[in-house]
Amino acid sequence: MNIIDAAYQTVHDYPGGSESLAPRIGMSPAVLRNKVNPNNDTHHLTVREANMIMAFTKDYRMLHALSAEHGFVLQKAEDAAEGTVFQLLLRANAAEGDLDKELNDALADGRLTQNELKRVLAKNMAQASAQMALMRKLCEIVEQGRA
Repeated sequence: MNIIDAAYQTVHDYPGGSESLAPRIGMSPAVLRNKVNPNNDTHHLTVREANMIMAFTKDYRMLHALSAEHGFVLQKAEDAAEGTVFQLLLRANAAEGDLDKELNDALADGRLTQNELKRVLAKNMAQASAQMALMRKLCEIVEQGRA
């Protein structure tokens, strides 16, 4: 999905659409509709407006579309690395095992479908998130001056 389609869908999928969302971000519904209309070349959504829409709707398709367009994949960082270093290491290893199993299952027949790839990517994101939690815990330990 491209950023323009993501903006359009974010606004139109919001309960009540632009009629409901626009006043909440200080804009008229017609202007918002025009700004996210892929066929409109006269009105454009600013970065600030896109940020307000995402903050209000909690719909991050625009952010994901923009990152994908530039070859990145986003994963929301967890707020805290809960557990001991050992527990976090075990979670990261378990997530690695889940990724390996999913990849093995997906490639077992010698081909990879779109749905299999989606499942592999999801396991990869979970594994990356678990690794990030472990690294955050290690940083937290250093910041607190304990070993």
